[in-house]
Amino acid sequence: MIRVLLADDQSLVRAGFGALLGAQPDIEIAGEAADGAEALRQVRALRPDVVLMDIRMPVLDGLAAARHITEDPALPDVKVIMLTTFELDEYVFEAIRSGASGFLVKDTEPDELVRAVRAVVDGDALLSPGVTRRLIAEFAARSKEPAAADALGRLTEREREVMALVGIGLSNEEIARRLVVSPLTAKTHVSRAMVKLGARDRAQLVVLAYESGLVRPGWLG
Repeated sequence: MIRVLLADDQSLVRAGFGALLGAQPDIEIAGEAADGAEALRQVRALRPDVVLMDIRMPVLDGLAAARHITEDPALPDVKVIMLTTFELDEYVFEAIRSGASGFLVKDTEPDELVRAVRAVVDGDALLSPGVTRRLIAEFAARSKEPAAADALGRLTEREREVMALVGIGLSNEEIARRLVVSPLTAKTHVSRAMVKLGARDRAQLVVLAYESGLVRPGWLG
């Protein structure tokens, strides 16, 4: 079972998401929180697989709560999906920088929300349609002098190549077509790169691609 914690200051939103997700045979609601501080306490006590976290909450906002969760070495397997009413670029950028594995607007279709929960548990990043390319462009615009790329020495040449393609926003299927390999092979290379670099998920791999200098501004394509 995938255990989900719902963190939103609106009880109606929590009730709606809880009813939808709780009806799935492989998902159960582990708990609820009405503010970021309570969400953090609940995560540490319940150790859910996924936290659906509203960005705007009292006491401690969702971005700060997500950062506490993803930086806590005692919570390595907890995935965070950020939720908001508006698909604002600044929120997307900060959510991924905070370690979130996904970003969804609250009017996302029900089946998309369910798919998102399952996807992040499998180690995939999940962003609303249209967000990925803007996120990559945001990294490009804010990119500074790359940090030392010593960590990349752990990767094979093919894994570096695949990581660069992840960094410019390609999906596993697009990477497979570009390299003339199967989607499963592409996914395997992505997974190995994440393991070797200690990346929590695909979204963090994008961050590392830019911070290491493997991908530079202007390489979108």
